[in-house]
Amino acid sequence: MRTADFDYDLPEAFIAQTPVEPRDSSRLLVLNRKTGQLEHRFFREIGMYLRPGDLLVVNQTRVIPARLKAHKPTGGKAEILLLRRESDTVWECLVGGKGLGEGKILKLEDGLEAEIVSSLEGSRRRVRFAEPVENHLSKDGQMPLPPYIHQKLTDPERYQTVYAKTPGSAAAPTAGLHFTPRLMAELREMGVQFAEVTLHVGLDTFAPVTETDPREHQIHTEWCELTSAVAEKINATKAAGGRVIGVGTTSVRTLESAANAISNDPAQTTVHGSAAIVRPFAGPTSIYILPGYQYRIVDAIITNFHLPKSTLIMMISAFAGRETVLSAYETAKREGYRFFSFGDAMFIF
Repeated sequence: MRTADFDYDLPEAFIAQTPVEPRDSSRLLVLNRKTGQLEHRFFREIGMYLRPGDLLVVNQTRVIPARLKAHKPTGGKAEILLLRRESDTVWECLVGGKGLGEGKILKLEDGLEAEIVSSLEGSRRRVRFAEPVENHLSKDGQMPLPPYIHQKLTDPERYQTVYAKTPGSAAAPTAGLHFTPRLMAELREMGVQFAEVTLHVGLDTFAPVTETDPREHQIHTEWCELTSAVAEKINATKAAGGRVIGVGTTSVRTLESAANAISNDPAQTTVHGSAAIVRPFAGPTSIYILPGYQYRIVDAIITNFHLPKSTLIMMISAFAGRETVLSAYETAKREGYRFFSFGDAMFIF
């Protein structure tokens, strides 16, 4: 296996710069992973491929306005991008600016002081704020759009899912951006269920794999949670013969992390006479899904189109097959689909 095996050519014109309106008017490429058959739909038509008893698992994380302008005591400009909270006042951050090593003091535009506690890999820094920085985000923070989006977002809520609740992400779980309250109500009426998990997305999700062998890549760690109520829903769905459908790669990572945790635990439990597929799970996950991985819980995936040579296209290739996925991507290019965060969607079953 080589990283180059997951590369494909994508001219910049295919990268969506703005979201479509309404949300569910985005296009939907439907892929049958067993036959390779493709169908072209709109996202609002996804109910055609769902059935009563299916369980859609969504990531209810909320993106925080994590990009903060700051300045040095000398007046020089700096920027802080919040990545992961370590305590009430300490965050792992990306810090932009010259000479910003351990012990340096920065100030936000409203005067809040931030001390660089230690240097991490690259431009990552551990930063201690004089008080919880969350109190300052509504005034000072800006939405951290992906680096390939160059147009200003006029409505910050368009980079949030309609079901976003718990703040903590530096990037949106973008497969969920296509849902509207009306579409979700329609799916519930036809007997499709929803369950919410949480995974706080880090910016490493956009990082390409640079190693020649992808197995040598150090996967990013993210915090996730699957509650007891959701575990009961998943186990009941499986016991009844329904499908568990991950909405986005972040939901998939959460589901498979929880499933792997129980598979490594000899203290199995039963639900309705069947072995439990999953139990409650909370904590960091560094699950790295490459071709050859055996999915334990996910039966179908709703996802966007992913960056070349990224861990995410590798994860989707593990689910549907590398050649099948790359062939579908070439079809999507020929048909004018829009790629990446504000782009169109796939349903893979």
